[in-house]
Amino acid sequence: MKRLKLLTLFCFLLPSISLLAQDEHLNFKQRGKELREKTKENINMIGHSLNDIDSNYVEPNKYNFAFMLENSSWYEYYILTSNENKPQQLSISPNMSYKLGAYFGWKWIFLGWSIDLQDLFGNKKSSEKKTEFGLSLYSSMLGGDIYYRKSGSNFKLRSTSGIFNDGPAPDYDKDIDGFSVDIKGLNAYWVFNHKKFSYPAAYSQSSNQRRSAGSFIAGFSYSQHEIHFDYNKLPAPVVEKLHETLKFNEVNYSDYSVNFGYAYNWVFAHNYLFDISLTPAIAYKKSRIDSDQKDYPTYKKLNLDLITRAGIVYNDSKYYVGASVVMHTYDYRTNNFYLNNSFGTIRVYVGFNFSKKKQYRDK
Repeated sequence: MKRLKLLTLFCFLLPSISLLAQDEHLNFKQRGKELREKTKENINMIGHSLNDIDSNYVEPNKYNFAFMLENSSWYEYYILTSNENKPQQLSISPNMSYKLGAYFGWKWIFLGWSIDLQDLFGNKKSSEKKTEFGLSLYSSMLGGDIYYRKSGSNFKLRSTSGIFNDGPAPDYDKDIDGFSVDIKGLNAYWVFNHKKFSYPAAYSQSSNQRRSAGSFIAGFSYSQHEIHFDYNKLPAPVVEKLHETLKFNEVNYSDYSVNFGYAYNWVFAHNYLFDISLTPAIAYKKSRIDSDQKDYPTYKKLNLDLITRAGIVYNDSKYYVGASVVMHTYDYRTNNFYLNNSFGTIRVYVGFNFSKKKQYRDK
């Protein structure tokens, strides 16, 4: 009898439990849909904030897609200085490398393929393959650079100072196989006057600067540097007179910096723009030097760095052509050793936009 009552009660409650489960399932799906819509709304709001502009100064890109041809060159230069007794200095750099590439763009993303022209024409002498990567992202408010470079060994001794005061210097611009570099890092920054000043107008062609404007810029950077040096590969007369401080095998240092500077977009004619940007940085460097000649300690010091950008562009919204340069300069100092290394990318490009956005098709 007791089992019969329990069975009757279960049969009575079963429809209610089923309806409750269905209702809970519907509520779960509804909450999931609301969460997705809210997330999308927040992402759109963040994207709008990052690219909010004053249309009296900056005109947004009216097209969905872009195609571009670009020639890019990587530049780098190293100055090694010893302050023992009478200062000595070596200036070392490779020949510039040139790449030709074709790129397809959607909004602020450009994807493409490039070829090293030295590979194409068979003029590369370096036995060590170069690896280069650079990515720059520009929005109205925030931006950044990520870069990596592993050089080949096709460096040349360009000049010396303080070594041959008592006689003729050796023939320079000769290949030295004993110098190679590995650099990687990132740089991020904030544009204060982002509604009126546009970095993308000068460097990514995703907007047009219509009236001249400038802005203060602040940011931070991090980079790692590995410089390998076999001084025995230098010309014999140089090795003979070289200070012990410059007879090192490797310099490794990490660079942490905060930077503050100013950038200005000058609209000097209709559809024409020139940009210049200087951001000095206070940098904390932690380093280690390996040498057969001397036991160096680990150094921790503050130095000054510099990030420089410049660009000129013609952009009538549909067609554009221009050139730009982004340079990084690092200072590294100890009590009797100084290293200055600069590297950057020079770009020359031409392209066009196509497929107008819906809101601009009837204008």
